[in-house]
Amino acid sequence: MFKDSSAEEIEKIMQESWDAFHEYRKLPLKARAEFMRAIATELENAGDALIQTAMRETNLPEARLRGERARTIFQLQSYGQACEEGSWLEARIDTAVPSKTPPKPDIRKMLVPMGPVVVFGASNFPFAYSTAGGDTACALAAGCPVIVKAHPAHAETSEIVAQAILMAAEKCKMPKGVCACSWGRLRSRKGAGYSSLYKSSWIYRFLSWREAII
Repeated sequence: MFKDSSAEEIEKIMQESWDAFHEYRKLPLKARAEFMRAIATELENAGDALIQTAMRETNLPEARLRGERARTIFQLQSYGQACEEGSWLEARIDTAVPSKTPPKPDIRKMLVPMGPVVVFGASNFPFAYSTAGGDTACALAAGCPVIVKAHPAHAETSEIVAQAILMAAEKCKMPKGVCACSWGRLRSRKGAGYSSLYKSSWIYRFLSWREAII
């Protein structure tokens, strides 16, 4: 049912993600937060069909999967709340002191997103560390579009979740390419070295944004 994405398809996904970045990064924090809450709502609306699909693909018990979906929804809502609150931007204003010798300039800085993020789905966590998991939530909160490399162990589950994200994106009028799902190996020649992309891991949670002088 799910064939590997071709090099051409991956290049197209990456370009659309990079194009979306220039628009998504400028959206108000409230708009990002509403998008994340909308994803959480769509995951909940996916209902029993999502759970049953994940059970069939992973052989994980129903109680475990329901708990993990609840955790994933909580992650999206929590990151959305933190995103909207804004203190994580670490905005700093160092006002000018013209009387100093030499005069001290006005310097303002804050954290800004760096570009799209690639998230690699985990085999044993089909919700919390996959298509709409914590890494995706972190990237979206930071202002970074997401490209998900779905795990083949739960491909259909990943597709259902990806469609939930796209439905939320459409309802919230997010830019095209804000989130995409690919299959198979990331075979593009640019792939891992594409200048606008950051691979997801615990470390890359902190590399989704950088400090900038404004």
